[in-house]
Amino acid sequence: MSVLLTGAAGFIGYHVAEALLARGETVLGVDNLTPYYDPALKQARLDRLLRHERFRFERLDLADQAGVLRVADDNPGIDRIVHLAAQAGVRHSMVDPHAYVSSNVMGHLCVLELARRMGQELRHLVYASSSSVYGGNESLPFSEADRVDRPLSLYAATKRADELMSHAYAHLYGVRQTGLRFFTVYGPWGRPDMAYYSFAEAILAGREITVYDDGMVRRDFTYVDDIVHGVVGALDHPPSHPADGGPPVRVLNIGNNRSEPISAVIALLEQGLGHKAVIRYTARPVADVADTCANVDQIADLTGFAPSTPLAVGMPKFIAWFRAWKGINTLPDASA
Repeated sequence: MSVLLTGAAGFIGYHVAEALLARGETVLGVDNLTPYYDPALKQARLDRLLRHERFRFERLDLADQAGVLRVADDNPGIDRIVHLAAQAGVRHSMVDPHAYVSSNVMGHLCVLELARRMGQELRHLVYASSSSVYGGNESLPFSEADRVDRPLSLYAATKRADELMSHAYAHLYGVRQTGLRFFTVYGPWGRPDMAYYSFAEAILAGREITVYDDGMVRRDFTYVDDIVHGVVGALDHPPSHPADGGPPVRVLNIGNNRSEPISAVIALLEQGLGHKAVIRYTARPVADVADTCANVDQIADLTGFAPSTPLAVGMPKFIAWFRAWKGINTLPDASA
């Protein structure tokens, strides 16, 4: 039996694929290698995965329903799906909203249709949601029981739409699903569009960085290895029909359960890169929230999830990889 992993050439998808392969799984990875950020980075991740004999790859846009069904038909034996492919980026959703609906809504629908078609052969579908669904909530830490009907961006709205569609498919067709609300994932092989990565590039080049609210914007920075443990743990614990007769579906926070100011990230980058940041302070954009922090009690109770990498440990690991990727040091063989 094997796992269908969407977004396999992406940041989190690459690390999840490595973890699944390391424990003996067969993985069918799909990705459309969109040029939203440097395709060379995506290809480099993919090249490392292709070294594994139990990894196969199909280039595919998930909004292509016929293509999604064809890939599954051509690769029998799939019994689990980890759906991580998405158009990411809060602010970019204001620039190209159509890409978000195509990738995040239509793509998710096509995966759900595949899951429905697989029927009892599918043991579990785990998919990526986002902490952005909490919108303007100010009560911290964010809990799965909090309101999620006030999104601050189209990206957040598409992710909430995914959760609602998944609930409907679980109710209508019994598709067992777990949605994971990711909180600011960082680490080696990360995404260049994320603040910590773009700050590292600018600091190294001596360029100015824009920092919101005097560096006091706070995020629940979660190291990618901790995230992977949670994703794989959730995959291994599919939901059953609850006692109240509801559908076999749930959403879980997955984060570090600790909020850190962006100023702390900048200080660690300055230390690791050996350069001072040139900072321009400005007001926080309307699409950004001031603070995020995850209550992770539910995923901890289910899987034993216990994030163990503080920012002061994880960020230097990213910096070591980043320096190697930029040719300052030798790129290590290990994925993390």
